[in-house]
Amino acid sequence: MEKRTIVSWEFLETFMVQAFVKMGVPEEDAKICADVLMESDRRGIESHGVNRFKPIYIDRLKAGIQFPTTKIDTIRETATTAVLDANDGMGMVASTYAMDLAIKKAKEYGIGMVAVTNSTHYGIAGFYATMATKAGLIGMTGTNARPSVAPTFGVENMLGTNPLTIGLPTDEEFPFVLDCATSITQRGKIEYYAKINKPTEAGKVVGQDGEAKTDSNQILHDLVSGQAALAPLGGIGEELAGYKGYGYSVVVEILSAALQAGNFMKALSGRDKDGNLTPYHLGHFFIAIDPEAFMGVDTFKKIAGDILRALRASKKAPGQERIYTAGEKEYHVWLERKDTGVPLTEGVKQDFRDVKEMLDLDINLPF
Repeated sequence: MEKRTIVSWEFLETFMVQAFVKMGVPEEDAKICADVLMESDRRGIESHGVNRFKPIYIDRLKAGIQFPTTKIDTIRETATTAVLDANDGMGMVASTYAMDLAIKKAKEYGIGMVAVTNSTHYGIAGFYATMATKAGLIGMTGTNARPSVAPTFGVENMLGTNPLTIGLPTDEEFPFVLDCATSITQRGKIEYYAKINKPTEAGKVVGQDGEAKTDSNQILHDLVSGQAALAPLGGIGEELAGYKGYGYSVVVEILSAALQAGNFMKALSGRDKDGNLTPYHLGHFFIAIDPEAFMGVDTFKKIAGDILRALRASKKAPGQERIYTAGEKEYHVWLERKDTGVPLTEGVKQDFRDVKEMLDLDINLPF
C-alpha cells in the first residue's frame, strides 16, 4: 500500500490559488477553481480532485488551449433559460456562474436551465448539483468531453465519459447526490490507477480487437492514439446491459451540444486536423428546479428522506453491514477529512513540486 502524506485544506487552497494566479487566473476565479477541485477530495472522489490540478488545468493553461480569464457572453436568454459562451475560459468559473443563474431563475419561476458552449473541463459535476441542493432546489448537470467511450458493439472512442448528475435536497444532514459518468469508468480514475501502478479491471476498456485491456499506463496511451476505448456503464457488450450506459451517454452528448449549437464527439478531441493541440470547446447544461413550485420544499425533503431511510433499512445481503444511498459515503468521508486534510499520493506530491518549481511559487511544501 502506497504511503500517503496528509496535507491541510488551507495549504491546498493557498497553493492552488497562488499557482492559478501565477498562470493569469484572476484571484476570485482561482478560488472557485481550487474550491471545485477540493470538493472532489472532500467527498473522497480522488479521480477529479487535486490529482488533476496539474495535468488537466495547469498544463492546459501553459499549452494555451484554455484561457486564464473567463469571458462569459450571453448568446440567448429567456425568463427560464439561457445559453452562455465561455470563450474557452476556466470551465469551473463558467459553470459556477451558469448554475447560479439557473438557481436564480428557478427561485423566481420554478425552473431554470442554462446551456454553456465553448467551455473547458469543469471538474466534479456534483459540485454544481450541490449548489442547487444547498439552495433547497433539485439540481441537474451534464457535460460532454473528449471522446474516449465506444458505443455498444463498437471499439472506436466516440463519446465522452458524459456524467449525468442529479442532486436532491432531503431532510437529512446531507443531500442525495448521484454523480457518476455514463461510462463504466473515467479517464481520471485510470490516470489515478496509473499513478499508483494498479491495473484497470477487465471489462472496463476495450481494444481494437474487441478484447478487454487492463494495463492502466498502456490504456492511457491507447486512449489518445485511438487503440482503446472505455466501455459504457454496464461494460463491454450487452450481457450486463452496457447499452443502457451507452444510451444515457448519448442523451448527455445531445443536451451538451444541440441546445448550444456546439461541438460534439470527435470535434472535442483537442486536436486539429494536423494533430496540434487546440481548445476542447466543451458543452455543459445546468438545471435547477424549485420543489416549492410543486407541493413545497419541506414536503419534498421529508418524502425524499423517508425513501432513503427505507432503502437503508431494507434487508441486507448476507455478510453486508449496511446499505448506502448516493451521497452518504461521500458525507462520511468529509466527516473523516474535514479536520485532518487530504491524503496525497507520491504522484500528486511530485506534481506539486513540479508546479512550485515551474512557477517559482513562494510557498513551503509540507512534504
